[in-house]
Amino acid sequence: MIQVTHLQKQYSNGLQVLRDVNTTIKRGEVISIIGPSGTGKSTFLRCLNMLETPTGGQILVNGEDITSPKTDITKIRQKMGMVFQSFNLFEHLSIIDNLCLAPIRLLGKSKEEAKKRGLELLAMVGLVEKADAMPSQLSGGQKQRVAIARCLAMDPEIILFDEPTSALDPTMVSEVLGVIKTLAQQGMTMIIVTHEMRFARDVSTRIFYMDQGVIYEDGTPEQIFGNPLQERTRVFINRIRDYRYTIHSAQYDLYELQGGLIGFCQKYFLSEKKQFNVQLLVEEVLKVVPLDKGDVELALRYSEKGEKVSLELTMPQGVEQVLENDENIDDLAMMIIQGLCQNIEYQHTEDTGQLRICLTLKDKPLKDKK
Repeated sequence: MIQVTHLQKQYSNGLQVLRDVNTTIKRGEVISIIGPSGTGKSTFLRCLNMLETPTGGQILVNGEDITSPKTDITKIRQKMGMVFQSFNLFEHLSIIDNLCLAPIRLLGKSKEEAKKRGLELLAMVGLVEKADAMPSQLSGGQKQRVAIARCLAMDPEIILFDEPTSALDPTMVSEVLGVIKTLAQQGMTMIIVTHEMRFARDVSTRIFYMDQGVIYEDGTPEQIFGNPLQERTRVFINRIRDYRYTIHSAQYDLYELQGGLIGFCQKYFLSEKKQFNVQLLVEEVLKVVPLDKGDVELALRYSEKGEKVSLELTMPQGVEQVLENDENIDDLAMMIIQGLCQNIEYQHTEDTGQLRICLTLKDKPLKDKK
C-alpha cells in the first residue's frame, strides 16, 4: 500500500530530521512508531501525506509517486486521513456539521447522505447523543473521538495518528485508545505515533523504533518489547518501563516524587487500589531506610507478564542492613510493608558492593493504611 525509499527531510537551517527511511506498509497493517522525542517520528508521518515536503527519496501510495509534482495530492489525502494531537474541530459548527462539511464539499455527498453517515460514525465512537452539541461543550477525549469520526467520514483507506492522546488528561486516554482498537479490529490500515507503549504492544502488527532519523528497528510487538535486536532499542525499552527517582537527602521533593508515581500508575492503567498501594509502599519504605548516608536510587517497574509491580532500592555504599534486624526500625511501617509485599529480596551488586532491595507488590492490595 505504501512504499518508502531513501526518504530524507532537511530544513533550511541545516537540521536533518530524516536521514534515510525505508519501509513497506501493507493493507490492513497497524504500525506503531515509538522512540525518543526529536527523532523524526511526526515528521515521517507528515511526509506520508505531504504536509511536509521531503528533500529526498520517494513515497509510493498504491503505486503512485506522491512526491512527484504531477501528483494531485488533494486526491491522495482524501484516502489518507490524519488525526492530530490537537483536535482541529471547527468551533462555530455543531459536531454533526463538523462531520458533514468535507464529505459534502469534497466527495459530493448530499446533506442527507452525509448526515446519515455522520450519525453512524458518532454512534460508533459513542457520541451520537452529542450530534447537535458544540465543540466547546465536549471534553478533550470526546473531541478527539469526534476528530476520528470526522476523519472516517471521508472513507479513508489509511489513517495516520500523530500522538492522538498526548494532549489529553490521563483519565481520557483510554476512551480514545478504545476507538482506535476497534478500528484495528475492523482491518483499517493505520500508522500511529504514540508514547502509549502498552497500547502499541496490544494493537500493532508491527512496531517501528525510530532513532537518529531512521527506522532503527522494525519488528513484531513481541520482538521489540520482549527481545529487541538493537542496543538502542533495548536501552529505550528498559528506560520507559521504569520510573526512576534519586533521593539525595531526607529533604527530598515529596510532591515531585508523588507526581512521578501517579504518572507511572496511570501510564499502565493500574487500578485505584494498586495506585494507592504503590504510593503507600514508597511512603512507608522511605520512613525506614536511611536517607542520610548518601543517594538512594528508587526504581518502580511494571511487568506485563503477570501484571506485577515492583519497587527496587539501591542503597549507598556502607549500608548493610535495611528492613531487617534493626532495633531502630519503625515497627508499624515494617508491618505495612510486609502486608503490601509478596516478597522482599536482598542482593549485593558485585561491581560496587551496594545493597539492592526488590519489593514485589501483592496482587490484592491493602484497602487502606489500617
